[in-house]
Amino acid sequence: MGGASLTEVSFARNDFLEPLFTASKSSDLKETLEILLAIAKTDDGRADLASKNILPVVLQLITHLLNDPFDHEYLSLSLRLMRNLCAGEVANQKSFIQLNGVGIFLTVLRSKKVASSEPDHGIIRMGLQVLANVSLAGKEHQQAIWGGLFHDELYMLAKVRSQGTCDPLCMIIYACCDGSPELVLQLCGDQGLPIVVEIIRTASLVGFGEEWLKLLLSRICLEDIYFPQLFSRIYGVCSNRENEEEISLSRNPFFTEQAYLLNIVSEILNERLKEITIPNDFALCIFGIFKKSVEAFEFGSRAESRLPTGFAVIDVLGYSLTILRDICANNGGVGKEEDLVDVVDSLLSSGLLDLLLCLLRDLEPPKIIRKAMNQAGNQEATTSYFPKVCPYKGFRRDLVAVIGNCAYRRKHVQDDIRQKNGMLLMLQQCVTDEDNPFLREWGIWSMRNLLEGNSENQQAVAGLELQGSVDMPELAGLGLKVEVDQNTRRAKLVNIS
Repeated sequence: MGGASLTEVSFARNDFLEPLFTASKSSDLKETLEILLAIAKTDDGRADLASKNILPVVLQLITHLLNDPFDHEYLSLSLRLMRNLCAGEVANQKSFIQLNGVGIFLTVLRSKKVASSEPDHGIIRMGLQVLANVSLAGKEHQQAIWGGLFHDELYMLAKVRSQGTCDPLCMIIYACCDGSPELVLQLCGDQGLPIVVEIIRTASLVGFGEEWLKLLLSRICLEDIYFPQLFSRIYGVCSNRENEEEISLSRNPFFTEQAYLLNIVSEILNERLKEITIPNDFALCIFGIFKKSVEAFEFGSRAESRLPTGFAVIDVLGYSLTILRDICANNGGVGKEEDLVDVVDSLLSSGLLDLLLCLLRDLEPPKIIRKAMNQAGNQEATTSYFPKVCPYKGFRRDLVAVIGNCAYRRKHVQDDIRQKNGMLLMLQQCVTDEDNPFLREWGIWSMRNLLEGNSENQQAVAGLELQGSVDMPELAGLGLKVEVDQNTRRAKLVNIS
């Protein structure tokens, strides 16, 4: 047989392969698989191969390749062909389940040493892609896959540190759990959460290429109630890592994976702000995390970078703050109509505004304000000690953004900020600052929200004595601008409409 491989020789007399050779019009196994793989890339091609019962033959071929000596290339081609056959073709997906395809593919995954230190990422990826395509066929298929994988197999697969395996694994889990509260409950229980934790750890190390991780975390954290359990479970698992150096939890109570989770959740919330109704418990949990990070960080190190900084406690601080920004931008309530809960008011009653104003006051003023103070000869102001500096570039902007969003059409917040002597403080944020991109824009937005429909606040601003000139642009939508008298240094509102 010339240069034929051992696989070619071992399958030369196997009649079960005849349907493959007939469908491809080739007698060479490798060429046959390549031809069928190309045919199965189209809907019509998959339907034609389904009518010729090709899938059962390929499934049998994969079983033989696992039991006999084989070339890696043949198994790879067979798995790719199976993946294409199961991509949206109902007949093939049904045959896969009926012929115990899940059990066979579990054997494939186990044979590739999923639990070893050197798993075969390529074969595992293709095996998962096949199961992912089948999982999209419906509840019966999802139940069969879930029953075969949960929870030991899913846990071991989640620990494979490869983006190529993480994406289809998330696709399988999401497809099985979406629309199934029972499976979500299993996934977010004591046996299931370690799976999600390992997926997050894998993604934090190697990244992700598709949206399935975001869809899965959105389902768990935002559309359901399991964010607090997941966040704390990451802490529990990470704190027991082998060979990890001792960390003082009083100084650094967070871990990298927790910061990564908050980063992803922040992205999801920002992208789906108009679609998601924020659970009140989620909002309060995020505020609790933010408060804990504030307590843990000393604010003595000046920012050198934007988020992520690479320091878990700073990143947790920043991402929890950006999540609060978007929660407060939502301005919606949650719950049934008869017991509607306003999430923003719930946060405010828990001390959100007091903490934000306190942090903003304790920060040294923006550079342009410090310069204005110095030019005005206010040596006491320019030399006074400000105990806190921005821990990352954008921290001041994010504080202002949350305050501004809270004040939007909320008179009790507008009044509260005035009564807490916060009007001048907020005016001072309407400047450019190289360490806080878009601070000026957020400052203007916040002042607009503080002044809109509130004559008391407008009068308070008009009576302020500013320490130096602060250039204020038009307050959009109000037809007002702030002018500063250079002799009296008093601000006044001028109608420009």
